[in-house]
Amino acid sequence: MQKIGFHLPLNQVSFGQLSTLILRVLYERQKEGKLDIDISLFPIGGVDLSAQKEDKEFVAWVNGKIINGMESWDKKTPIFKLWHLNGSLESYSNKQTLLSFYELDRPTKVELNIARNNNLCFTSQYSCDVFKTFGIDCKYIPPVFDSYNFSRLEKKFHIDDRIVFNLCGKLEKRKHHKDVIQAWIKKYGGNSKYVLQCAIYNPFLIQQSPQGIQDLNNHFVGQIVGNNKPFNVTFYPQMKENVVYNEFLNSANIIIGMSGGEGIGLPELQSVAIGKHAIIMNAHGYKGWATNENSVLVNPSGKEDAADGMFFHPNQPFNQGNIFTFDENEFLTACDLAIKRVESNPVNTEGLKLQEQFNKDKFVDNILNSLL
Repeated sequence: MQKIGFHLPLNQVSFGQLSTLILRVLYERQKEGKLDIDISLFPIGGVDLSAQKEDKEFVAWVNGKIINGMESWDKKTPIFKLWHLNGSLESYSNKQTLLSFYELDRPTKVELNIARNNNLCFTSQYSCDVFKTFGIDCKYIPPVFDSYNFSRLEKKFHIDDRIVFNLCGKLEKRKHHKDVIQAWIKKYGGNSKYVLQCAIYNPFLIQQSPQGIQDLNNHFVGQIVGNNKPFNVTFYPQMKENVVYNEFLNSANIIIGMSGGEGIGLPELQSVAIGKHAIIMNAHGYKGWATNENSVLVNPSGKEDAADGMFFHPNQPFNQGNIFTFDENEFLTACDLAIKRVESNPVNTEGLKLQEQFNKDKFVDNILNSLL
């Protein structure tokens, strides 16, 4: 029997969501007798499946694969790791395949050395192209729609015909939350026909800052909207369960994805795949799934340094380079075009096609093919 290992984070954030999806596909295949592979599992950090639907049999299977790794692992066995470049020189195997996200454009010597020591894969063709310019051979694995946790809900969320925009992702400069919110408020703030819902809580901003601020989320939100937040702009706390997040994604008509750098853009992809219209930056990982047919695309206006003093710092061994920028007027024009699409047909029928185009079985098959 073929043996393979998986070195994965099992938590509530995007890496953990993808890792859990991979394991659930493998679990179902083994349960149905469709996968004759001896699997060992090595969690990165603790195991936290609280965001997922409760499934005691799956949890027991996960725990069994962890025990299997501790009891019988051999470093000659190939392993698949889903993680940042930072931390991926370390491996349980001499044959490691790494699937990572890279959002910038200037890999450092340290990052390139890590890349050379892995069978490297990215979910973004843009990232592959960046590394190939430095002589690194890497593979593109297309992203995935998480049909375990996300689906279209045929229900009315609002008593009137307001058009609701969603803005997602962890609050940081790279994702251009500040630019998007301030531009949107200039045009639609105070207009009851339109609503902006922001699910941008960043759990990594809970810390003791030099100014004595323990949770920087509210601090930065205050800097974005000032003391005059319009009534039609709402900020949501962290949603810790996927069933709640699915309700949130379904409650909107339009998803905004104007990040300056993404490996995938999972909230945006899930939203478009369940039939939401979209305004998407025509760059980086978004280009793997966003098209003129399923999204209103906004071309980048240029680039800027990614340094933000929080997650990206200058002159460090990791995360150096630039993110894409956009023109505010072009973004607002795209908002108007997206509104017209909603008015023409509330369901993004082209977006629904992404569910099959990027289904979970294709994603896992690509992973297994990179290993076996």
